[in-house]
Amino acid sequence: MFRLPRSTLSGILLSSYTASSIYSLHRCLLSATVAGSRISPSPSFAVDEYLVDTCSLTRPQALKASAKISHIKSPTNPDAVLAFLAGLGFSGADVSALIAKDPKFLCASVGRTLSPIFKELTGLGLSHSEVVRLVSLTARSGHFRHRFVVSRVHYYLSLFGSSENLLHALKGRFCFLGSDLERRVKPTVMLLQECGLGACDIAKLLTVVPSMLTANPERIRVMVACAEGIGVPRGSRIFRAALHAVAFQSEEKVAAKVEYSRNTFGWSHAEVGIAVSKFPNLLRNSKDKLQRMSEFFISEVGLEPAYIAHQPVMLGYSLEGRLRPRYYVVKFLKKNGLLKRVPKCSTIFHYVEKSFVDRYIRPHKEDAPHLAEDYPAACRGEIYVQIAALLETFIEENNKKIV
Repeated sequence: MFRLPRSTLSGILLSSYTASSIYSLHRCLLSATVAGSRISPSPSFAVDEYLVDTCSLTRPQALKASAKISHIKSPTNPDAVLAFLAGLGFSGADVSALIAKDPKFLCASVGRTLSPIFKELTGLGLSHSEVVRLVSLTARSGHFRHRFVVSRVHYYLSLFGSSENLLHALKGRFCFLGSDLERRVKPTVMLLQECGLGACDIAKLLTVVPSMLTANPERIRVMVACAEGIGVPRGSRIFRAALHAVAFQSEEKVAAKVEYSRNTFGWSHAEVGIAVSKFPNLLRNSKDKLQRMSEFFISEVGLEPAYIAHQPVMLGYSLEGRLRPRYYVVKFLKKNGLLKRVPKCSTIFHYVEKSFVDRYIRPHKEDAPHLAEDYPAACRGEIYVQIAALLETFIEENNKKIV
């Protein structure tokens, strides 16, 4: 746990604070900080020791961090900052992680910077806990201790549609709050709008590829051209997926992935073009997954490559958690004459889970009571390897009873 003087923290640790009470506390801390600024530097103060003893950093962390804040000669301002964080509800571990990533946070003024930012962000609609998350997520970049963060958050709340979407996007390694709105962000958003993406699609795309907000708009134009190059036109309902599939990949790398997919499934050039244009996320699959999918669909299920090319969405499903368990269930039902009509493979795999269970599991509780237990277990990966053998055994037992 980080440690502060009792005189600073006694009131904070006695109760949980509301936003208004925290703000009042910060005003008091401002007065204390201003008064403390008139106190002569402490000759015995050592910033690296402070980081270890008060902020609970490890010795290597403290040595690295102290180089960035070696100008601090008194604990007055750092104590006020730690009190601010304690008032927000930061634990000792949270504070240690924050200071290790952004030691200059200890230099920020509580009264002039941190407290006003906190108040303005809650004024935008962020909850107390969301502001705390924002502080943690932007620690490495140090953006929270700059006043521009408020206007940036205001813009991004509108762009992402909600604070939760914004915070989710900030979880990645790209912190875009410092990106130039006028030169990078807004031109990128405008280009995406010109491609036919609505506000919801733009928010979804930027949530999964937030680095697009830090990129030069010219790079985004290259991505757009690459998405069109794989056969997905602007304005298409899957153009967002196409941009996601080719994001930050060179034309050569995309071409290599297309060629690998063609060879793996035995497609013609026309067929691989159909598959990629219908399901751009095919290009996001690993080589290993594509190989296993090919073995399953072609060698095990017996589908023709052309059929797979026209139903490529199947390649986006989990092999162990969806495709193989469903295939074995239908195979069992078919062998036992429990299906009036054998459905297409694409139909079996496309059903949402509830619909599949309602159609192929529940109606056969009496004839195949074990399916209700084996199928969910197979989807969880517990028995998917053994499920085929279990079903075959059940078939043999039924045949013996009939004889």
